[in-house]
Amino acid sequence: MLSVRKLSVEILGSRVLRDVSFEVGAGALVYLIGRNGAGKTTSLRTVMGLRRPVSGAMELAGRNIVGLRPFEIARMVVGFAPEESEVFAELTVAENIAVPTWAHAGDRSAADRLAEAYKVFPRLQRYRERSGQALSGGERKMVSIARALALGPKLLLLDEPTEGLAPGVVGQMGGWIELIKREERMSILLSEQNSLFALGLADRGYILEKGRIRHEASAVELSESAEIRTYLGVQERGAARRRRPRPAAGVVTAVPRP
Repeated sequence: MLSVRKLSVEILGSRVLRDVSFEVGAGALVYLIGRNGAGKTTSLRTVMGLRRPVSGAMELAGRNIVGLRPFEIARMVVGFAPEESEVFAELTVAENIAVPTWAHAGDRSAADRLAEAYKVFPRLQRYRERSGQALSGGERKMVSIARALALGPKLLLLDEPTEGLAPGVVGQMGGWIELIKREERMSILLSEQNSLFALGLADRGYILEKGRIRHEASAVELSESAEIRTYLGVQERGAARRRRPRPAAGVVTAVPRP
């Protein structure tokens, strides 16, 4: 679905990414993990066209996307939920989520796409008329991801989905992402600092350090490596076992297809 090869990016004259390469297969969940400043957010923003690389190649389903603008990449059915969970403060929750259906017709009806977004986050049905400025951090995260889902994406980019969330909500977020992957059958590229959260969800992982890929392996292999666990700061016993988060209470576990 997505192939990135030897990607280098500069910001204000400083090299932030250096020859970064990774792939996201069809229907796979791949994560980029690393400490603050490692280059995770820059990688996702570059894929989305918000940063222009100085060198390297990026292909989406075999098509070159280097140099395309964000709206052009979105029209290739790429959804993006940024780290900041930005929502339109003056719009309601329902209007925020519906924005992609106004901007992109897609292969499926707007009603179908909105229905699936709400089935992943049913709690948002209760907040449909609430304004964006009245939402909590966790609610903004839900709206941001639901809005990306309303595009009907083939590839979903999630930047730091657990950032700023309470511990109890982090577990729910894992359940929601697991549900999206399983029921929507889409490819997901996830950037995350929380190593236990990411290792429990992903099929494959890439560890970024100072703008370079330092380690690459299946999530199982990364989980079972004592060296990698120490590097990521995973200290608790049993962290090597894959742990799938349970869906949050009230989340539908089967989404009917049209």
